[in-house]
Amino acid sequence: MAETDARCGFAALIGAPNAGKSTLLNRMVGSKVSIVTPKAQTTRSRVLGIALAGPAQIVFVDTPGVFRARTRFDRAMVRAAWDGARGADATVLVVDSRRGRAADAERIAREAARRNRRLTLALNKIDLIDRRALLGLAASFSERRAANGERLVRETFMISALTGDGVAELRAALAAAMPPGPWHYPADQAADMPRRLLAAEIVREKLFLQLQRELPYDAAVETEAWTERADGAVRIDQAVHVRRDSQKAIVLGKGGQRIKAIGAAARAELERLFERRVHLFIRVKVRKDWPEDPARYSDLGLDYNA
Repeated sequence: MAETDARCGFAALIGAPNAGKSTLLNRMVGSKVSIVTPKAQTTRSRVLGIALAGPAQIVFVDTPGVFRARTRFDRAMVRAAWDGARGADATVLVVDSRRGRAADAERIAREAARRNRRLTLALNKIDLIDRRALLGLAASFSERRAANGERLVRETFMISALTGDGVAELRAALAAAMPPGPWHYPADQAADMPRRLLAAEIVREKLFLQLQRELPYDAAVETEAWTERADGAVRIDQAVHVRRDSQKAIVLGKGGQRIKAIGAAARAELERLFERRVHLFIRVKVRKDWPEDPARYSDLGLDYNA
């Protein structure tokens, strides 16, 4: 590739909770860089995933789901989502086609119009909806205008992030939208996330996948220590923060069996991601006030005062 052919820029993924943004990011990048669970608002901070398309490097910004904020933590996540879109070379609105123009998607479209933030529309989960309904949904979005009178939606793509249908076409269009310039990252780098945070995110994913509705959304995982060992392995000490003793009992399970299963699943994935032996130690702590701790917001890259 000639240096003069290089293109590089940022593409923000925004959308309602569970629209499929993280699944799409992982599909675009070709490896797992963002955790995915059925639980709404799984993504809590901005995650950068790096994809290549010919001479273009696309730095995807996976943002927290945009929804009606009710708590300080909610407000911080919604702020992070819009901050992730600000200054991006392309903004992709990912919509769960089955839900159509539901309240959250409508709210995002209105806010994008107010900000004159033109969108690339990705109607996701097309494998789960009738094509006639899909065409009607695409037409309804195409009619919208930004505050400056321009069409809000530049292009519409019908995709399935899960199966990959339509994703290559979306990737090619985004690559063409990236400005000329040198790549920001090495060609073999897939993500820009500290290993300590990635390890905590993997454990949080396994926690939610195993417990699902049993555990409130506001449980958190923190990497407390990262120790490199002489034999090439790594020891990772983590804490799961919950707000009540009853929640701690749920996470531990009878005789500690549940936390052992969570740890085993997380350790297997971390060893695959890091390509080394991982010794994982998890403790469960009760911290009633953790959602009000400014340090936790800083760790996640969130604004405590949003």
